[in-house]
Amino acid sequence: MSLKPASSFGRTRLHNGIDPQSQATAVVRIAGVQMASGPNVAANLNEARRLIGMAAGQGARLVALPEYFAIMGMNDNDKVKVREEEGKGPIQRFLSETAKKHKIWLVGGSVPLVSGDANKVRNSCLIYDDKGKLVVRYDKIHLFGFDMGKEHYSEERTIEPGNEVKVIDSPFGRIGLSICYDLRFPELYRAMQNVDLILIPSAFTETTGKAHWETLIRARAIEHLAYVLAPAQGGYHVNGRETHGDSMIVDPWGVVLDRLPRGSGVVVAGINPEYVQRLRHSLPALTHRMVHKC
Repeated sequence: MSLKPASSFGRTRLHNGIDPQSQATAVVRIAGVQMASGPNVAANLNEARRLIGMAAGQGARLVALPEYFAIMGMNDNDKVKVREEEGKGPIQRFLSETAKKHKIWLVGGSVPLVSGDANKVRNSCLIYDDKGKLVVRYDKIHLFGFDMGKEHYSEERTIEPGNEVKVIDSPFGRIGLSICYDLRFPELYRAMQNVDLILIPSAFTETTGKAHWETLIRARAIEHLAYVLAPAQGGYHVNGRETHGDSMIVDPWGVVLDRLPRGSGVVVAGINPEYVQRLRHSLPALTHRMVHKC
């Protein structure tokens, strides 16, 4: 377990002539939770509860859990066995009650929900407001497939893909939702239009994570001039899988505000939607986009 102090947003002064704290009243703290979840749902929820409390204790008003926070099964079918109908079940009840208890917005990185196929789930990111109300659901669109050496993954065998881009207006600005493998598809984020904060709860493998994770996370922040909150699974799992970790919060200029390389813990930083707007005024790249047909 890692118990490092959260980095201070106040230490970040970018070399672009714009002070991210010049509108101090607009700065709010957000957090990402890093875990190494196992096959026992109750045990994972207890660990999530502890880490959410840690983040809330550091002043975070929005806290995001990683993909598969509630279960990393011994095999892919384990998540199908614990899937829930929307609005029912212990995982969703935990998220709602915890958000209400701490008076925070809480992001359930992904929850296995009922799909149209009895042998599959929807891998769904759920956001609850500070009253414990579900305010948006996003079903993961891009399903991970990987075959290299001894590593073989095929999410399509147990997950039914979603087909809707989801954004939501919040007290922290406009938020765009995505999950893990979605990170590799920039057209998804372009479809969100202008967002202030992008969520990318993940469970990147160590193999792909060490090669591409940070590069892709920072790229999404830079190309959209938006904050990115990327809570991840990080460590060795009971099922033998190793996830990359390196949960991070990145600002719109591509600066990593806080990160946690491995182990359980939290990353915390301040975000300022007004800073996003000032950067976009200085560098109006989003308005310069030209789409050409081949």
